[in-house]
Amino acid sequence: MIKRLLKLLFVGVIVLCGTAMRAFAQKAVTLNDTSTHHPFAYDEILHFEDASGKLTFDQIRSPAIASKFLISGLYPTTHDAHTTYWCRITINHNKATQNNWLLEFYDQTIDDITVYSPNVNNGFTISRFGSSHPFTNRLYQHKNFSVNIDNELYGVHTYYIRIRSHQPSNVIVVLKSVNWFIHYALDEYFFFGVFYGMLLVFGLYNLMMFFAIRQIQYLYYILYNLSIGMYEMCTDGIAYQYLWPNSPVWNQYAYGVALFFASVFGMLFTKSLLYVKAKAPTLNRLIWVVIALRTIFFILCLTVNNAWFNYRIIEFIPLLLACYTGYYVLNKGYWPARFFVVGYSFLFLGFIIKILESRAWLGFGPLTHYSLSFCFIMEMLFISFAIAEKVRILKKKKDYAQRRIIRQMKQNEELKDNLNKHLEEQVRARTHELVEKSQVIEEQNEELKSVNILLKEQAEEISRINVLLENDNITLHTNIEKVTHDRVMSAAVDFEEFSKIYPDRETCFKFLSDLKWEKGYTCRKCGNTHYGNGHLPYSRRCSKCGYEESVIAYTILQNTRIPINKAFYMIFLMYSTKGKISSHKLSEIVAIRQSTCWAYSTRIKKIMDDKKKQLSNAGSKGWSMLVIDDSEE
Repeated sequence: MIKRLLKLLFVGVIVLCGTAMRAFAQKAVTLNDTSTHHPFAYDEILHFEDASGKLTFDQIRSPAIASKFLISGLYPTTHDAHTTYWCRITINHNKATQNNWLLEFYDQTIDDITVYSPNVNNGFTISRFGSSHPFTNRLYQHKNFSVNIDNELYGVHTYYIRIRSHQPSNVIVVLKSVNWFIHYALDEYFFFGVFYGMLLVFGLYNLMMFFAIRQIQYLYYILYNLSIGMYEMCTDGIAYQYLWPNSPVWNQYAYGVALFFASVFGMLFTKSLLYVKAKAPTLNRLIWVVIALRTIFFILCLTVNNAWFNYRIIEFIPLLLACYTGYYVLNKGYWPARFFVVGYSFLFLGFIIKILESRAWLGFGPLTHYSLSFCFIMEMLFISFAIAEKVRILKKKKDYAQRRIIRQMKQNEELKDNLNKHLEEQVRARTHELVEKSQVIEEQNEELKSVNILLKEQAEEISRINVLLENDNITLHTNIEKVTHDRVMSAAVDFEEFSKIYPDRETCFKFLSDLKWEKGYTCRKCGNTHYGNGHLPYSRRCSKCGYEESVIAYTILQNTRIPINKAFYMIFLMYSTKGKISSHKLSEIVAIRQSTCWAYSTRIKKIMDDKKKQLSNAGSKGWSMLVIDDSEE
C-alpha cells in the first residue's frame, strides 16, 4: 500500500514538473527588421481551455491558471462552441527595430477575439473584433483581424488572447510589419481578383453556352460555380467585407448555405454532363437519394441548430459519389468523363489538404491556405475541358447526321431526275398517241355531225312520245307503290323488298312520328299539348316545360342498337310468322348476331302476348301496333 502511494506521489511530481516546464518554457519572439513576418507556432503560443467560460482576465494571469497553459502542436484550435479558449504569446520589443508591427489572425470564421496588449503604463489595452462584430469596427478595413503593437514598449511582454467561436477554427497568429502587411494584402487581393474573376468568366461562358445550346447542364454548372465562389468568399472573409459588412449574423450560416447549393448543383451537373440516367441508372437513383438526404439535413440545420453546419465532413459523400460516378461512366467508354474525374480528383485533394490544415496536422502556409482555391480553379478548368469534349462529340454526331442527310438528299435528287426523265418519255409517247387519235376523232366528228342532225329530228319525236309516257309512268308508279305496300304487308317478303318502303332512318323516324302522335301530342311531364321541334329528327319539345321527347322514346325501339330499318323488319317477320320464326333464322336474314336477335325477338313476343286481343283482327297493319310499347309508359 505504501509502495503504491509512493509511486503515485512520484508520478504526480513528474507531471507537475513537466507542466511547470511546459508553462515556463514559452519562447519569446523578438522583433527583428530582417524578418517581415513571423507565424507563432509550437512553443511560441500556449493555450488554455476555460470550459466554464467565466474566468476573468485577472484570474487567467494568476499563477494558478498561468501554469496550466499548454503547448498545442503547430497552433491552437477551437472545437467546442461553449468553451472559452485563452492563448498567450511573448514578444521581445527590440529597441533597434524601425518598423511598425501588428498582430494578424488568419482564420476569419472566429466569432469573437479579445486581445489584451500590454502598454507603456504597465496596463493592458483591450481590442475586440471577430465575425460577430460589425466589419466597420475594425482598425484596418481588411478581411483578416489585426491589432497594432505599441512601438514605444520595450522589453519582453506577454499578450493574452481570448477566443470564442461557434464553429471549429484555427488560431493562427502572425507577427507582421505594417509595410509587409500592406504589400501582402495587395498581393492577396490581387489573387482574389484573379480567382473570383475566373469564376465570373467561367460563369459567363457557360451562360452563353446555355443560351446557345439550351442544355440544362450549363445552368447547373453556373449555379455550382456561384455556390463555390460564395463558400470561398465566406471562408476568406471577402463576403463579410463586401456583401454584408453590417450583418454579422450572416456569418453564422452563409457558408453552410453555399456548401449545400454547391453539393446539390454539383450532383445535378454530374447527372446531366455524364448522362447518368442512361449510362448508370442505379447511380442515378443513388444521386437523387443523396440530394434528398442532403436537403433534409440542410433544413434541419436552418430550423433546429445552425451549429450543425460545422459538420462539413458530410460534403465528402456527394464529392466521393460524383468522383465514383465519373470513374464508372469513364469505364463505360464515355471519354468526356476522364476530364471530369481529373477535375474532381483535384477538388478531392484540396478538401483533404484543408482538413489536415484545420486539424493542425499540416503546417500553415500560402500553399496549404490557398490549396482549395487552386484546386477549385483546376477543377473548373478540367470540367470546362469535359464540357468542350461533350460539345465536340455532339458536334461530331451532328456533322455525321448532316452528312447522312445530304447523302440521302442527293439520292433523292437522283431518283427524282430519273423519275422526271421517265415521265417525260411517257408524256412524249402519250402525246404522239393522242395526236394520232385526235386525227381519227376529227374524222369521226365529221360523221357524227351528220348523224347528230338526224338524231335531233328523232329527239324531237322522242320528246313528244316521252311526254305521253311520263303521264303513264306517274299513274303506273302510283299503282306499283300501292301494290308493293299491300304485298309487303300481307305476305312474307325479303329484306330488300321491305326496304323499298322503309329504306333509311329518316323514313322510319317519320313513320314512328306519325304512328306515335296520330292522336295528337301531349307532354308526358306537364300535360301541355303545344310543342316545337326538338334537337333530334322528328322529336318534339314541350313549349311549356321544355321537356324533349325523341321519336323512339316509349317505343319498342328505345335503347335498341339494331339499325332501325332492320328492327322494323324483325317486328314484321315476328308478326307475320306469329312469333314462330327462330332467332337463328332471324340472324341469318338480317345479318345480326343470334344472341341479339334472340333478345329482341323475346321482347317482341312479350308485347305480342300482351296485345293478343288487339292483334287478332288487326290484319296487315297489326305489326305496327307492336312498335308502341305501352309497358314503357
